[in-house]
Order: sequence, then C-alpha cells, then structure tokens
Amino acid sequence: MWTRHHKRRNTGRLIVPVITGLFLAYFGFHAYHGEYGIYSKYQLDARIAEAQARLDALTATREKLEARVALLKDGSIEKDMLDEQARRALNLARANEVVILLDDPR
Repeated sequence: MWTRHHKRRNTGRLIVPVITGLFLAYFGFHAYHGEYGIYSKYQLDARIAEAQARLDALTATREKLEARVALLKDGSIEKDMLDEQARRALNLARANEVVILLDDPR
C-alpha cells in the first residue's frame, strides 16, 4: 500500500491576514480621499473661507451703497450729490463747464 505525505504549506495561514489588510487599506483610503473623508473636509473649509471673504466684500459694498441711499431718504436731498449723479447718468455737462475724467478707483 502506497501512502503519500503532503507537505503543509504556509500559504493557508496568510489568506486571512492578507484579506484583512486589503480590507483595511480600501476603507482607509476612502476614509481619507472619499466624498466624506478627511481631505474633503479640508476642501470644504477652504470653500467656506472663500465664500466668507466674498460675503464680507459684498457686505462692505452694500453698506457703502446704503449710506449713499440714506442721504436721499431723509427728505433733505443733498443738491450736489443729486446734481453729480444726474450728470453722470445722463452724460451731460453745461457749455461753460470743464470736465475732468478720473480713473475709476475700483
């Protein structure tokens, strides 16, 4: 009677740790780079800071415009400001006036 002896291989012992390692690597990668990962949080914080800067700039512009409109709402219109705005809107000047064009400071 013939008997065969099989040598035990160690590859069977490595299957579970390798699968576990791949599993952890996959979820670790997506925990950092995924849609709701750590890196996405940093990108969202950067977008929030950019939007806050834009909001601050728009708020400052709005406050300037509201201050100019407040001059007209009191019932006592400043004649110089009204004259300046009317001339600018209508693009008119009198014949004896000298017009000096300045660059827009914006």
